[in-house]
Amino acid sequence: MKHTILLLCMVFVQIISAQNYTEYATGNPTDIDTNHEFGICMMGGATENDNAMIWFLEKANGGDVVVLRASGSDGYNNYMYTELGVTINSVTTFVIANEAGAIDPYVLEKVENAEAIWFAGGDQYNYVSYFKDNAMEDTLNSFINEKGGAIGGTSAGMAILGSSYFSAENGTVTNAQALSNPYHNRMTLGYNDFLDIPYLEHIITDTHYDDPDRRARHAAFLARYATDNATRAFGIACNEYTAVCINDSGRAYVYGEYPAYPEFAFFLQSNCVTDFMPETCVSGQALTWNQGGEALKVAKIPGTLSGENYIDLNSWSDEGGATWENWSVNNGVFSTASTTNPDCDLLSVTDIGVPLILVGPNPFRDRISIDTQLTKFDVKLYNIFGTLIAQYQNETNIDTNELSSGFYILRLASEGQQRIFKLVKE
Repeated sequence: MKHTILLLCMVFVQIISAQNYTEYATGNPTDIDTNHEFGICMMGGATENDNAMIWFLEKANGGDVVVLRASGSDGYNNYMYTELGVTINSVTTFVIANEAGAIDPYVLEKVENAEAIWFAGGDQYNYVSYFKDNAMEDTLNSFINEKGGAIGGTSAGMAILGSSYFSAENGTVTNAQALSNPYHNRMTLGYNDFLDIPYLEHIITDTHYDDPDRRARHAAFLARYATDNATRAFGIACNEYTAVCINDSGRAYVYGEYPAYPEFAFFLQSNCVTDFMPETCVSGQALTWNQGGEALKVAKIPGTLSGENYIDLNSWSDEGGATWENWSVNNGVFSTASTTNPDCDLLSVTDIGVPLILVGPNPFRDRISIDTQLTKFDVKLYNIFGTLIAQYQNETNIDTNELSSGFYILRLASEGQQRIFKLVKE
């Protein structure tokens, strides 16, 4: 009987080599479906944070995990399958050698059938060049947005998860290069053309933030994004041993070993004022993004073993455990200073008392109702990024079926007065 149990519990390990990819398979080779959950887990690039990885694996709910990488071997297989105490059906690592390996039908099928996908570190441009604008990109975005699987990565694997990203096509870029010329030939950025992950819209990620040659260049990334897209820019970054885990409601929890070690995550947003744009962001000139020393509002959040510190990515101001900083760049010189939670209304509009207005429900689903005695008024609806998405005149019943879940600002104006309402769509 004892030998029978041992036989049933044996781990199935399979290694398959091909010209375009190498597969390392651990666990049950038969695919299963589980009641998995969506989640995002991002790590700063050194040794994985065990508690954050447990959080990530639990999202698979006993299902299958696929690890995608462009170098290395099977280092994640036993770690995920046996060392963390989370029961999962299998771990399959694909070391992808080229685009042909990424779009191999067998690889795509494994990715499609997974409940959780993890991107290892390495050279992020390999991921961009192998996975972008092909069937792998389509499969990944379907996995994220239709299947609702868990997604995550470390170092280069974290760097590609934002809707915009530093591709490193021409190699890494230093603070000095980015600040002296935000259009330096190494400032290779991609915008909204690769992975489409909820809560990571308008976000550029960065890693290895312990390195002093990271924060200023990240500010330059965001300056470029704001300039090139005429919208507010956001960023998430991790120190090397720190992790950020984002649940399906958009709350980002930070894991690490603070206060034993200085392990922090950083959440950057361009200042929530009407004029948030860089003063000078042009090719061949030093960057200036000053805005009175308040160009970027940054929440610095310590990572703890239990991950209780957080920021809500629906509002970017509701947080627990954060200290706040102002970041700015003046003629290529990067500066930081302490500040307080900006608690932005995103539009920097004064809330002047227009009487007798009720807006609801909040949270809302398919409609927003406005109850007022005013007969003439204008309504503007903005998303979290301060982008105007709809406007109405004298409308009291607004259809919101086409809006995605998230945080919104409704501005109602009448005869020179206006009120601001913060709303959430479920």
